[in-house]
Amino acid sequence: MVLTILSFFLLFTTLATSDDGPAIVKSICSPNKTQHPEIFDVNFVNAMEIVSQKVATDGFGISVSGENVSDRVYGLGQCFGYLSSIDCQLCYAESRVKLPLCLPSTYARIYLDGCFLAYGYYNFSGDIVDNWDTSVCGSSTNESNSTDFRQMANGLVKNLVSEAYGERDYYKVGNVSVSSRLEIYGMAECWRSVNRSGCKECLEKAGESVVGCLPAADGKALNAGCYVRYSTEKFYEVSLSSSSSSGGSSVGRRVGVALGCVFVSAVVIGAAIFWIRRKGSSAGAGTDDMDDNSAEIIRSISESNLSFKYADLRKATDNFDQRNKLGQGGYGSVYKGVLPDGRDIAVKRLFLNTRHWADQFFNEVNLISQIQHKNLVKLLGCSIEGPESLLVYEYLCNNSLDQFLFDSFKKNELDWQRRFNIIVGTAEGLAYLHDASAIRIIHRDIKASNILLDERFKPKIADFGLARCFAEDQTHLSTGLAGTLGYMAPEYVVHGQLTEKADIYSYGIVVLELITGRKNSSLATSGEGHSLMSLIWDHYTSKTLMELLDPYLQGQCSEEVLNVFHVGLLCTQASPNLRPPMWKVVEMLTGKGRDLPLPTQPPFINVKGAESSSGGSEASAIFSSSSKYPASVNLMSLSIVRGR
Repeated sequence: MVLTILSFFLLFTTLATSDDGPAIVKSICSPNKTQHPEIFDVNFVNAMEIVSQKVATDGFGISVSGENVSDRVYGLGQCFGYLSSIDCQLCYAESRVKLPLCLPSTYARIYLDGCFLAYGYYNFSGDIVDNWDTSVCGSSTNESNSTDFRQMANGLVKNLVSEAYGERDYYKVGNVSVSSRLEIYGMAECWRSVNRSGCKECLEKAGESVVGCLPAADGKALNAGCYVRYSTEKFYEVSLSSSSSSGGSSVGRRVGVALGCVFVSAVVIGAAIFWIRRKGSSAGAGTDDMDDNSAEIIRSISESNLSFKYADLRKATDNFDQRNKLGQGGYGSVYKGVLPDGRDIAVKRLFLNTRHWADQFFNEVNLISQIQHKNLVKLLGCSIEGPESLLVYEYLCNNSLDQFLFDSFKKNELDWQRRFNIIVGTAEGLAYLHDASAIRIIHRDIKASNILLDERFKPKIADFGLARCFAEDQTHLSTGLAGTLGYMAPEYVVHGQLTEKADIYSYGIVVLELITGRKNSSLATSGEGHSLMSLIWDHYTSKTLMELLDPYLQGQCSEEVLNVFHVGLLCTQASPNLRPPMWKVVEMLTGKGRDLPLPTQPPFINVKGAESSSGGSEASAIFSSSSKYPASVNLMSLSIVRGR
């Protein structure tokens, strides 16, 4: 039985994690450092945000951010022509996580198997070659007739180079047979920001560079304005219109394989983890402390009143009937249930198509079972013995804040007093997590959908799946990027260094959403094409903040709301050191700290939507493009994990 469990478990983890993402070919960081790293970081995030929007819709994007020439940041990102929209976004996400490692360098670029991303202090989008151009060669081929291999590979590269710059999108792939058992595949592509003559020059030099790898089985030329590759492995997906046979992209295949492993039930994974960790705990030296801790959590759950039977929870939710579904987040769906004793409960049904399932599950159970506060959702227990893992919470009849705040029919139930109570209650809950609980906790995913409301509209913070403990002597945690776009602090997005200041920034965004009734997101949210933060800052500097007040609140508040506006701006300052701690925020809101410091400029205020571009300017070129990929705005929690 144990061997069977282990076989399924190892199959799952091997398939789901054998490739975490597109491989990094090479990253290049300039030795020159910016003199104002804090300002440069903020402009970097702004520039990458714009590129992200364009890559998601078109597979290509350029950007610029920053008012001062000395701190301005330009960005450029492009997915290779063979990637699907989903694969493109996965590749960009990987490059976006890795590129900031070059900061505070004034220029850097990174090449992945599928995409390219760069930033710089000047407009480099038209560059075709520079001193950092290089090639990356693989191991030698095993082909006995190396002369034929050289000639065929050389001919393929020359053909692709001579044809790619004439294509509409500067992209060409092809293949040639050396023998019945050996095929050579090739690709040549320029960035869409260069002109045709520049593309031709770049490809010719890249072609000369890459054939220098021969007789290696794989060669890549990495130039400022183009990319050329040959390989004995088929690395690209040919479009259906091509005469060549089509195949799945490498990234797409990895995603498909990982998702295909969902059939492995949680009871198998849970039992395997339990067995492995129990066995590991008896092995003595070399055992991972986290593994021991997880095994201990499993044992303690099974023996405590936290343990629910899967059959009881399934019955309580009418077999997880869609009519009982309360909502869905990045790690699971939540259903209303009624226990045999009449108690209403909320059951979180965890998604299982991630290898971080155990971490998320045990993390949430372990953390929430140790903390109690009137503004934190109470964990009643969990089920770990059925075919899937379930968390059981107290049921809050008004569900989440976002279902009222962003619903034109329901938001009138949120009068000013209720909104103010939500703002103060959420602040008190975070202050407890950061400073008053037995263990210092950073939530990492504060947003309107994770603030639940009881029958009296009192707020309770929910969803601790991404939360992290924070030791008293730690200045920060170095962790993978996780949270929700539009709510993540700039220093966390750039460096992955997590402190409680990231929660404070997210809280500030929620405060400003509550006052304005507008949703903050990674895209522009106004008719003028400005982001919410940009609008608020403009009105703050013009002393016209009341013009942004939610129309549903007109006549209900005056000076008090300006004070809350001020606190929201203090929490969302670009510099984490300037954001007040949550205990201080509570004082500011409850009138114990009336003399408030002036807020400094928040990040992301230069991000504009495509509707706002006007002809003739550099900015207009950034936002003008065709629509190759469908747009998608997704505010679910995300997690991009870096290797340790």
